[in-house]
Amino acid sequence: MYRIITVEDKIRVPPAKLSADLKESVKESIEEQMAGLVDYRLGIVLAVVSVDNVGEGKIVAGNPGVFYDSRFRLLTFKPELHELVSGEVIDNTEFGAFVRMGPMDGLIHISQIMDDYVSYNNKNSVFMGKESKRTLKEGDLVRARAISVSFDKEENKIGLTMRQPLLGTLQWIEDEKKKGKAAKEEKKEK
Repeated sequence: MYRIITVEDKIRVPPAKLSADLKESVKESIEEQMAGLVDYRLGIVLAVVSVDNVGEGKIVAGNPGVFYDSRFRLLTFKPELHELVSGEVIDNTEFGAFVRMGPMDGLIHISQIMDDYVSYNNKNSVFMGKESKRTLKEGDLVRARAISVSFDKEENKIGLTMRQPLLGTLQWIEDEKKKGKAAKEEKKEK
C-alpha cells in the first residue's frame, strides 16, 4: 500500500549545499539519505513529498555538515496482508510466477495460480490450466491478493494468490464478467 507519512528527524546538510535555499537543500539531503531505503516499519521510501518545517541548525564537532531538526513527508510503499495488488508477470519458473507490483516483486506459487490443475511449459515459460485452458505468461497484467507478507530487517517476501473470484489476468477477469452477464440474461429470459 502506498502511504504518505510525516517524519521528524535530524537531517545533515553538507557544506556544498549550504549556499542554496535551505528547504531545497534539506529536501535534496533527505532524498540522498532516504530514497530507496527499506525500513521494516515504514516500507520502501520512494520519494520526498514535501519539507514542512526546518528548525535551527546545529554544528557537531568533527563534522563539517549542519544538522537541522526537520519535519517532512515521504511517499512509501509497504504491502499489507489481504491487500489487492495489480502488477505484471515478470518471470515464470517451475514453482511459480513473479509479479512486479510497483517497487517490489511478489510470488504466486504454482498452487495459488488458479483453481485448476496447473502445468508448466518450461520451453515457453507458460502455466496452463488443464480444464480451463487458461494461461499465465510473462508480460500478463494480473490482479492478486497478498496472502503472506514478511517485511522485516532480514528479508522482504510477499506471497500472492489468484485463487479467488475476480483475481487473475485481466483477460480472465473480463471472461468471468462476461459469463456472469450472460448467466443473468439467461435467468431473465426464463
